[in-house]
Amino acid sequence: MTGSLAADRSATETLAYDLVVVGSGPAGEKAAVQVAYFGKSVALVEREPVLGGAAANTGTLPSKTLRETALMLSGFRARGLHGVDLSVRRRASVRDFLQREHQISDAERERVATNLLRHGVTLYHGEAAFVDPHTVQVTPAGSPPIRLRAEIILIATGTAANRPARLPFHDPRVYDSDTILTLSRLPATLAVLGAGVIGSEYACTFAALGVEVLLIDGRTTLLGFLDAELSASLRRRMEKIGISFFIPDDIVACAPGAAGLRLELASGRSLGPDALLVTVGREGNTSRLNLQAAGLAAGEHGLLKVDDSFRTSVPHIYAAGDVIGFPALASTAMEQARIAMVHAFDLKYKEHLAPILPYGIYTIPEVSMAGATEESLRHKGVDYIRGMASYGQNARGQIIADEEGFLKLLFRREDMRLLGVHVIGELASEIVHIGLVALLCGATADLFIQTCFNYPTLSELYKYATYDAMGRR
Repeated sequence: MTGSLAADRSATETLAYDLVVVGSGPAGEKAAVQVAYFGKSVALVEREPVLGGAAANTGTLPSKTLRETALMLSGFRARGLHGVDLSVRRRASVRDFLQREHQISDAERERVATNLLRHGVTLYHGEAAFVDPHTVQVTPAGSPPIRLRAEIILIATGTAANRPARLPFHDPRVYDSDTILTLSRLPATLAVLGAGVIGSEYACTFAALGVEVLLIDGRTTLLGFLDAELSASLRRRMEKIGISFFIPDDIVACAPGAAGLRLELASGRSLGPDALLVTVGREGNTSRLNLQAAGLAAGEHGLLKVDDSFRTSVPHIYAAGDVIGFPALASTAMEQARIAMVHAFDLKYKEHLAPILPYGIYTIPEVSMAGATEESLRHKGVDYIRGMASYGQNARGQIIADEEGFLKLLFRREDMRLLGVHVIGELASEIVHIGLVALLCGATADLFIQTCFNYPTLSELYKYATYDAMGRR
């Protein structure tokens, strides 16, 4: 049954499924197709006219595509290469800037739709709300509601950008992370409130295009969950590409004017940017689900609490993805949903989330990590050795003109078991996975010493960071 056929059902009809999934983002899609693969009947509900959730439409893929487009159009990647003139690209319009993003998002939406169709998942477009713990009512735009009943229900509705009441979001120059892609022209100056992952990523993207970026945050440390050395290095390199930091600080007032915005900061300083991007957290998309009818209640910021199997306080209702909070990554959302469905349907498949997760931050430069930081090891009293390898001393690093990137490995001193991997530089989010697999396998320094890496590659950094650590032992 297609989504359009589903919308024609009468208001009084209740349709039965083994599973009803609410939300078509990474968690919802993967849960639906996995259960359908094992022969169960599955319905998926999406309130938006397009599939894929924030990952495909306003978040993960769009922001990363914009970053890559910015790097190409600005000539940033040609920063150390001689005889390259990309001045024409620097004059690209906003339409040029966004064209690639639209293509990637369209392709991802089509992939999701094809995947659901191939696995026999029934798609319903409309607003979902609980009627009782086993029944979800779907109200399509301009059509009568439909009721879907299932033994198992998964909530995968994601989040929406938080909008502080003190800021004038009615002004077309004030954006959040869900609306920034609607900008009609590049501002000369952009203030970004919130130096978390999203704010830092967008700050770098716009700075690479020559926009003057003012980054404002109430915290004293940039991305404090990172290893402190990486955090400090990232800030220096962000400043190097023209980003001005106002930390710790906050916006206490924003006054729209004919010539721009007037921002009053808690420190007493005033700023006059052309536009403002607000990235100060996100709220769970749960307010319209009528959770009380299911016996559920959302917690702080509209998020749902779950156990290790991603089951809510109502045993047959599960939740996965951003709607349950940290780490709120597309990669973890997919895994959470798969584990939830294995538990719900006793599929004897993937039963546990990996004990170590990678984090990839698509700033300029990229930053990625897995495992322990130096700070966490010191806090636990673990005796460790660190090993460093520089992109600037690596042949591939020199070829791509990344002189400042580095790989840091943390080993337990007594047996040289790998404990943490930290990378800053080009392709950091790819390079980290070598270390991630080593961490999951409980590998020691010997793994990197024995491995023969291609030359010239950034992967060689692992061998030389290990040599460096062994020299410190």
